Order: sequence, then structure tokens, then C-alpha cells
Amino acid sequence: HSSPVQPGDKPSEIDEVHQRKEVCHWPCRCPPVPACTPGVSLVKDGCGCCKVCAKQAREPCNEADVCDPHKSLYCDYSKDEPRYEKGVCAYLVAVGCELNGVYYLNGQTFQPNPLYKCLCISGAIGCTPVFTPRLATSPCTRVTGRKKSGQSICGLGQHKHLQSTNYRLMSAYRSLPLVLKKKCLVQATPWTPCSRTCGIGISSRVTNDNRKCEMKKEKRLCFIQPCLNNMLKKIKIPKGKPCQPTFQLPTAEKLLFSGCSSTQSYRLTFCGVCLDKRCCIPNKSKMITIQFECPNEGFFKWKMMWITSCVCQRICSAPGDIFSELKVL
Repeated sequence: HSSPVQPGDKPSEIDEVHQRKEVCHWPCRCPPVPACTPGVSLVKDGCGCCKVCAKQAREPCNEADVCDPHKSLYCDYSKDEPRYEKGVCAYLVAVGCELNGVYYLNGQTFQPNPLYKCLCISGAIGCTPVFTPRLATSPCTRVTGRKKSGQSICGLGQHKHLQSTNYRLMSAYRSLPLVLKKKCLVQATPWTPCSRTCGIGISSRVTNDNRKCEMKKEKRLCFIQPCLNNMLKKIKIPKGKPCQPTFQLPTAEKLLFSGCSSTQSYRLTFCGVCLDKRCCIPNKSKMITIQFECPNEGFFKWKMMWITSCVCQRICSAPGDIFSELKVL
């Protein structure tokens, strides 16, 4: 038995811990499910009761008010010794992110595109649209004395402003047809643009088309154009036309990749060029497997995109532009 606390004695650390405020109460009584702002996770509170908007970096937290787990945040109680009752949301130590040659720290917010604000989380990048908050009062003029009282009139610019606040974000990936394969609903994102505009590059996608039906990243080689000087002079564009969508080199050649060469020679179809500002990109393609031989190191195989046709368009995006498929409507 512990000795009773005498008047004037200082409470021990154990007593202080016992004085922690109870933040969870049962049975659960939950308010309506909140609407979280874009980029904030809707999660179950730490009591296991109600749906709440997760706390963000540098916001106060406790056992009930949990930090956003999808952003690698945790509740840091280190500054509330010895009770450890109130904390602050902080990022777990993790790797940063790289985008278009720029390195961002874990937890860093940045805006690489005027339409999107992004956040680096443990090597992954998440983005939300930048939008103008709705005005407190309607910018539209109320008109009285008409058949319908209180009818509002908005100018075209005002309508556009109102529409910009009610945005819808399109998925970063276009949805592809789904296939049922061995009790697995096969899904895949489109292939990303080739990492290089000339020479052999790499494109990737995420798919569950594997034995375990798990979503995994898949890579393939891509070869849009050879790296030729003065491309316009070497490709014949038909008279009266601004573009030559596809072309081939005169002879079949071996492909070079990572210091190794293909065991066979190939006469590939490449995307062409235009006299105007249009760019030509692959339109139809198939997949082949190419075997490479390395000096004194053996063989390896890579899947590769075999271009069958190209299309020339005015909308051109740089390789690695993750925003080329995104639009705010």
C-alpha cells in the first residue's frame, strides 16, 4: 500500500498522469458526418466512434482528435510531459519526392502548376485543385418588380466565378475497360507519356494484371523518335500537307539500352514532325518483348511499345508532365 499524500506534498508524476482529461465517452454520440476540405482525410476518431476530419500538420491533437494517417502524420506529445495529454501533429521521418528534376522534402507543400497545389508524402505526391472560395454575399444583382420576385441576374463573368467554386476534379487517369480474369477484375491506368522525346525512354502504369491480382507498377520501353539533327530536313513531308505523322529509318537497326544491344535488328515506326507548332504522339501501338545482350553480363528482356500509328495535335505536353491529363471543370 502506498503512503497517503500529506498536505503540502507535491503530486508525483503518476498522480499527474492520473489527472489526464478523458476525451472519449461511451456510448458514442456522433454529430453529422462533416464535409472535409479538399486534401483532408475523413477518418474515424481515436475513440473508434465518429467520422471526423483528420487533423493536419502543426494542428493540436489528442487521443480522440487523430492526425491524418494518409499523410504520414502522428500526434507528437513530447512537449506535454509528463501527462502526454495534448500533442501537435507532425510528420514521420521519411524520404522526400522528386518531380521534374526538383526535390521536395517530406511534408513540403508546393505548386508546380497554376491549377494544383501539391504535397510530398513519403515519396508520393498528392495534389488538390486551387480554387477561389465562395463569396459571403452573392455577386449577382437581385431584381424586383418582375413576374418572379427576387429573380437574380448574373453577368457572364460572375457566372464563371460561381462555377469555379463548384469545381469537379477529373481523375488523374482515364478509366480503361475492365476485364474479368480468373475471378480478378483486371484494372489498369493508361501508360504515362514516354520519359524522353527522342531515344529510348520508359513509360509506366499501375495494374493488377498479375497472379496475385495486386496493384503494381509496370514499366515498358518506348521509342517515339530517334535523336536526329535537323529532323525536318530528314523527313519528307508530302506537298500541301503540314505534317508527316509517321516515318521509318531506311534500314533495320539494333536497339541500345543501358550499354546493352538487342539481339535482333528492328525497323521501328516513329512519330513524325510538323511544319507548324503541332506535335505527333503515338495513337495506336502493341506490346513486344525485346531481348538485350550485355558484354560479359548475359541477357535480359524488356517489354516495349511498338508504334503502329501516330496522330499530330496542337496540345503538346512535356515528358513527365503529370498535369497533362488533369482539368478543372
